[in-house]
Amino acid sequence: MGLFDFMVVEIAMDLGTANTLIIYDGKIVVDSPSIVARDIRNGKIIAVGKEAGLMQGKTHENIRTIRPLKDGVIADFDASEKMISWFIKNIPELNKTFFTPALRMVVCIPSGITAVEMRAVKESCERVNGKEVFLIHEPMAAAIGIGLDVMLPQGNLIVDIGGGTTEIAVIALGGIICDTSIKIAGDVFTNDILYHMRTHHNLYVGDATAETIKIEVGAALEELEEAPDDLTVRGRDLLTGKPKEVLVSFREIAKALDKSIQRIEDVIMVTLSQTPPELAADIYHTGLYLAGGGALLRGLDKRISQKTDLPVYIAEDPLRAVVRGTGIVLKDMAKYKRVLIK
Repeated sequence: MGLFDFMVVEIAMDLGTANTLIIYDGKIVVDSPSIVARDIRNGKIIAVGKEAGLMQGKTHENIRTIRPLKDGVIADFDASEKMISWFIKNIPELNKTFFTPALRMVVCIPSGITAVEMRAVKESCERVNGKEVFLIHEPMAAAIGIGLDVMLPQGNLIVDIGGGTTEIAVIALGGIICDTSIKIAGDVFTNDILYHMRTHHNLYVGDATAETIKIEVGAALEELEEAPDDLTVRGRDLLTGKPKEVLVSFREIAKALDKSIQRIEDVIMVTLSQTPPELAADIYHTGLYLAGGGALLRGLDKRISQKTDLPVYIAEDPLRAVVRGTGIVLKDMAKYKRVLIK
């Protein structure tokens, strides 16, 4: 143990397109939308996370809300750095210290990320005092967070549907055997709903309203055992320009999302077709595991099960499965050395 090891703080971070989650000392201390609000007159960041999320779609010309991550990777380097720094500074336990601690970080990245994108994540973390930065692929972190023993010689199929990307991976012996990453996930579902509201109801709604529709009445199937009630949606009439409200049912949202879900299903089938036969035999018994916010879409598990003829299991807390897995890796770095990308 080094002389200054007490000055090193360990944190695990899931830097997601939609939400950023941070684990410190075994607890989730940050769970906030990945949004920043910037004053364009002086370039200053005026709000981050939940506060900036409330401003979305309601700002005047001098304030812009930015999502620093797009499709699982950093799109705005400066904003992402300020956002990470703000989140870390606002961890209550770290505020008690007199000095700025050096950080040992484990950060999640999509499995389809390029070397340049990987470097951008690493540099952003190093600039906020990251002494040691380790990276881990999201499907691997999700598998660990679900509670699977990824070190066993047994195949597991993970489907992690996040905000910007859907990651499909076959995992065994602490490594990813075959994987596919597609840019169809929560954000695309939201855009599908926006398009549906415009074309079917002549109603113009904002991103925040479309997100609410997805959460309240989003579905992958038109027939559900426990159907949600119809939702009243308010927005602007495209023909008259007046504010108006319409009733939206889960069936029409299922139709709106159908093509995007179909593309995710197709990619799952492609990944299965690339799986070595011994691992395919394992997956026939172990089934398929769903993680990420997209796993909460009503009826999605049933639909994927019908398509793949495999049992489908949803993670206990799908939104936090990835960050929990990252936290487990951080606690036992020696055991999970093989899964990390230094």
